[in-house]
Formats: sequence, structure tokens, C-alpha cells
Amino acid sequence: MDKQTMIEKLNQDLASELAAIIQYTTYAAKATGPYRPQLTQFFLAEVPDELGHAQYLANKIVALGGEPTTVAGKVKEAHSNREMLEAVLAAEKEATAGYTQRAVEADELGDKGMAVQLEDMVRDESGHAEEVERILMDWPL
Repeated sequence: MDKQTMIEKLNQDLASELAAIIQYTTYAAKATGPYRPQLTQFFLAEVPDELGHAQYLANKIVALGGEPTTVAGKVKEAHSNREMLEAVLAAEKEATAGYTQRAVEADELGDKGMAVQLEDMVRDESGHAEEVERILMDWPL
């Protein structure tokens, strides 16, 4: 893997993190019903992690000689609390898979520091996914 390809992939990851920030912020505003306070708090509590990931990615892109994207990925529309949680779960699982692959690619590039950071991000994203799975376990249909 060359630096330019890594920059492109990291920019895709950055676009996804920017989308996650928008997704969590928007879903916090849209949560309704008796669980609104808890869902709002849950969604907003995830924003700092996603922002930290986005900042790391932007910094790494610049360090590799690239230009960080400022365009967020697409945020899935969701109209109910369940749809929002399911969309978040899908995004977190996608991020986990992406960062797992990116860590391997960072190793191939010879950047062990980036590989370790990406593995830490896998831990964060998989933890977020597990929490959403637990919320959805007994969620009414």
C-alpha cells in the first residue's frame, strides 16, 4: 500500500466519522417518547469519541502529505428511535470492520503507530456497537 492510497482510505474514514458526528447530534434531537432523555444523553455522549477519531484521521492525513476532507458521508435517515438505533449499530459495525482493515494496511505501510491507534479505534467502535446491541435487545417492536 502506498501513501496516496492510504490517504484516500483515511479520507473515506474521516468522511464517515464526520457523518457519525452529524448522525449522533441529529438523532439526539429527534429522539422521542419516554426514553428520550436517556437516548439523547446516549447519542450525545458518543460525539466526543467520534470527534476524537475525526481529529486523529485529519492529523494523520496531513502528516502523510494529504488534504483532509471536509465533506461528511451520508447519514441514514431514521424516523423512529428503533430505526435510529439500528442505523447507529450498522454504522458502528461498518466502522469496526473498516478500522480493522485499515490497521492491517497501516502495518503493511510500515506505520506501527497508526496501526495501534486504529486498533484502539476498533475497540471504541466495537464497544459502541455492543452497547447499542444491548439497548436493542429488549426494545419493543
